[in-house]
Amino acid sequence: MKKLRPNELTLKVTTPMSPPAWAVLERELIRAQNRACDAFFERYFDKQGYLKCLPRWGGNDGSDDAIENLTGWPILHAVGGDDAILDMYKLGWEGHLQQYTEAKTVEVPLAKDGMIYKEFPASLDWFHHGESMTVFNLQGLSDPYDLAFQQRARRYAGMYMDEDPQAKNYDPEHKIIRSLFTGSRGPLLRKATALDWAGDPIEVAGRFDPAHGERNFEEMLAHFEEYTDVVGDHPINLSATTLVLNAFLLEGEERYKSWLLEYVDAWAERAASNNGILPSNIGLDGTIGGECEGKWYGGCYGWGFTVTVPQTGKLSDRNALYRGVAGFGNALLMTGDRKYVEVWRRMLDSVNSNSKEIDGKKMYPHMHGDDGWYGYTETPYNQGAMDVYYWSMDDADRKYLPESSWLNYLDGNNGTFPEESLQNEFVTLRRKMEGMRQDASTPDTRMSDDTLKYNPGINSCLTQLMLGGLTPRHGEALNCRVRYFDPERRRAGTPEDVAVLVEGMSDDTTTLSLVNVSPVESRQVVVQAGAYAEHQITSVTEGNDTHSIDSPFLTVKLAPGTGTKLVLGTQRYVNQPTFVFPWDRE
Repeated sequence: MKKLRPNELTLKVTTPMSPPAWAVLERELIRAQNRACDAFFERYFDKQGYLKCLPRWGGNDGSDDAIENLTGWPILHAVGGDDAILDMYKLGWEGHLQQYTEAKTVEVPLAKDGMIYKEFPASLDWFHHGESMTVFNLQGLSDPYDLAFQQRARRYAGMYMDEDPQAKNYDPEHKIIRSLFTGSRGPLLRKATALDWAGDPIEVAGRFDPAHGERNFEEMLAHFEEYTDVVGDHPINLSATTLVLNAFLLEGEERYKSWLLEYVDAWAERAASNNGILPSNIGLDGTIGGECEGKWYGGCYGWGFTVTVPQTGKLSDRNALYRGVAGFGNALLMTGDRKYVEVWRRMLDSVNSNSKEIDGKKMYPHMHGDDGWYGYTETPYNQGAMDVYYWSMDDADRKYLPESSWLNYLDGNNGTFPEESLQNEFVTLRRKMEGMRQDASTPDTRMSDDTLKYNPGINSCLTQLMLGGLTPRHGEALNCRVRYFDPERRRAGTPEDVAVLVEGMSDDTTTLSLVNVSPVESRQVVVQAGAYAEHQITSVTEGNDTHSIDSPFLTVKLAPGTGTKLVLGTQRYVNQPTFVFPWDRE
């Protein structure tokens, strides 16, 4: 991969442009989210950064949900939100670490010495770790030079690279993460109990309204009664590779790259030997299905994981393999090798090849058990299909995707999408704030996930429109086509008054509009190709003028009240990814 090169082009924009509606809406949405986040943090966090709730352990309601209340805040700052957004996020991160280090279980053995240890959850699954790491994994976009962040990035990575003697989560001989339950206290190498998942007994009726609908603690236990088979590796553990990616992005140390590729390659080999399908259990001896009587589809959150809903007695399919797709995206970032896209593409094809006609309709399976494929619906199995298409930009990879207003817009259709999408965000934001104002709960009647629905920092709209990116969902890195820096304030994000819009993307081009909505002040913005400068800009076309460039970034100077549209020639995934800001490159 190429070594990053210094800035080679500065464009000066002097063409007057009345601010388009989307530009005004975009800047106002960022301002509105800033104010809403202030109100949310003031209401639900104290001065130490503790969430005002009853801290509990478990998959129902734990430290992962506490910090998940700030999901989206790092990206809001990274696109141009106030510095206060980053400050509040960091206070909330520090607060939740301390709050849940102090919080201890009484009956659950896994957390009797603290739910968080060494500033990381003591032991839980990556379905929930991914949620708790969603914010931390994006801190490096805006704050990579923070010493505590750097120390944690390396410490967390070491817990999954067999570098921490108390966290022997990884077996380098068999190239497996040894359990679904892992963390700073190491892997759980026995069957999990409902108590391990649900946490200590607690009063429920009349006091709490659990998100899963439980009416008492017995139903909380019943929810997890079948979540027992956690020993051995599972594709969901591929989410842990983002921790190692974080450490690599600091200084590009080879050991992090070597481990990440070793682990992802091992999973690719398992899929290749299993008809292209990632098995959902790998035994401690490295064999497929080794902890589930040889069943490749076995294990908690696996292909055959269908459980009984205690409130209704109905069956619910809970295959969660899709949360491991991040591992292949991380390997692609590291290497630029499209073979990692092919692994997930082949799995989609393999699963959907088992379609059949039912009642005159073509139906596709989503689950596999002792009797073969089941869980048939009219919708193809498409978990991770958007990631595959985004990585490849090959229209053939859209065959399993449902209709997408965003993709239609990028195709040159649905021209009203930006304005409509931004207007809808204002409606959503208003509803969240109204819900918060009407919330009559008190800290001792509030679970940590009760307030998730009021979080005003969720910003899929801004991620799509400004970055041309996918919203990180389960602890993933940010996949985006461009992002921005303010060279005057020396920070990530667009400068005040600058609005940006990704209008089109192909495998080798990015179409981008930039507008300075201020009629008074000039603005300067650095445009970077990729979240981590993993892409390279090869040309810039503005109107009839084309400039050659060979750099991951360029600078655009916008005179007051001006705007322009650029088509960036782009080579994707050719640079070593990094957290380093443009002005600090060698």
